Amino acid sequence: MPTEDNHSRSHVYVWDLPLRIVHWLLAASIVVAWLSAVVFDSLHRQAGYVAIALASFRIFWGFIGSDSARLNRLTFLLPNTIRFLRRLMQGRTGGYVGLNPAGAAMLVASLGLTLISGISGWMQITVRFFGIEWVQTLHTWSSYALLALAGVHILGVAVVSIMQRQNLVVAMFTGKKKRRHLGRTYRSGKVLRSSHEA
Repeated sequence: MPTEDNHSRSHVYVWDLPLRIVHWLLAASIVVAWLSAVVFDSLHRQAGYVAIALASFRIFWGFIGSDSARLNRLTFLLPNTIRFLRRLMQGRTGGYVGLNPAGAAMLVASLGLTLISGISGWMQITVRFFGIEWVQTLHTWSSYALLALAGVHILGVAVVSIMQRQNLVVAMFTGKKKRRHLGRTYRSGKVLRSSHEA
């Protein structure tokens, strides 16, 4: 029977609690905003405000949160996005502790689109921007793009989970990943590569 000590040795803590809460609440607010659009205007607006607040907090948390939540990781992850996707198509995922390069790109795009969609939605109900076509168009297309991005995100999580035999959905609930599947780790602000990346 596995013990708590064995579990701690076989898993590594990755995602802190505030990040996980924001992740799932943001996902829920986007779903609510999408389903309530046109049908329940008040609920739609409230969900949009919540999404703006959560996206803003995630950016703030990227400066003071735990190691894997820090946005300074993006400086070396984002430039490797294309390279990572090419290797992914070859069946090599690497062993990233936190976000992989594709996940980093997804984070930037999703936070950006959430803020664009939410703020442009708020602008539509102000006196100055009410009925302005470009604001309406920006809100509509950023919302569609965010929905499409969510679909890509779900697909990507499923693919990497299968390839790594690592349930990333569960990891985002528990904050922990299986240690044996991690070939890269963060230490002192640097990336340590392993043979998994060769």
